[in-house]
Amino acid sequence: MGITSISARRLRRTGSAATAAVLGILAVSGTPALAATDGSADKAADTKPSGSAASAGKPGAARSATGIPLGISRLAQGTGRDVAITIDDGPDPRWTPQVLQVLRKNHVKATFCMIGTKAQKHPELVRAVAADGHRLCNHSVDHDVTMDHKPVAFQKQQILEGKAMIEKAAPGVPVGYYRAPGGAFTPDSRAIAAASGMRPLGWSVDPKDWSRPGLPAIISAVEEKLPPQPTVLFHDGGGDRSETVAALKEYLPWLTSQGYRFTFPARTTP
Repeated sequence: MGITSISARRLRRTGSAATAAVLGILAVSGTPALAATDGSADKAADTKPSGSAASAGKPGAARSATGIPLGISRLAQGTGRDVAITIDDGPDPRWTPQVLQVLRKNHVKATFCMIGTKAQKHPELVRAVAADGHRLCNHSVDHDVTMDHKPVAFQKQQILEGKAMIEKAAPGVPVGYYRAPGGAFTPDSRAIAAASGMRPLGWSVDPKDWSRPGLPAIISAVEEKLPPQPTVLFHDGGGDRSETVAALKEYLPWLTSQGYRFTFPARTTP
């Protein structure tokens, strides 16, 4: 749940340099650049510091010392009919190769949000994703969807160790994004991610393919009323992803026919 008012007082009493650094980062963190339509919003609204960029009328404009904005990215890079495809919860030995094959056939580069323990178990898949020119995103150590209710130290461990696991699986390949499990960001997790060079990553289109609603439902969700420069969420892990593979086979050619260009989520714009 982030730093509560009680835990914040306890942290201040410690007087440690590390605590001061964390609180200093949080003191400048802003709210997401866009209103949350995807569930990837701060889950601890009472922890947002006063005097932040948001209260100064510049939501999402705050940046970490690395230059990475603290706001949650939901836009594809570009200025026109651009779309970012993101793939969550892998890598999976059954489904990731199938997703890669569909992406390759349609000349699409995507962003894979990987779970650290799965990357550790299947490093060859992480390298295969990177070799095809896709980007890597950290989806935490083990996808704990209650992270936003856990202490800051736990959030930090999940974020930084998840990143390290993915980096170890594919040495030299940057991990440029962090997506909170279930989209449950906190001001703390956004600050920790940005400070380590990862842009907090949300989404703007969610077909809920993980729930296996049926191919028509997935296609309807991703084709109707697309927002500008959408970031679309799919999954290659966490269960039977046959509907996702089938949907991508239909959806990617459709996007091309509609004049969309495939790109990556925005990393450095507010």
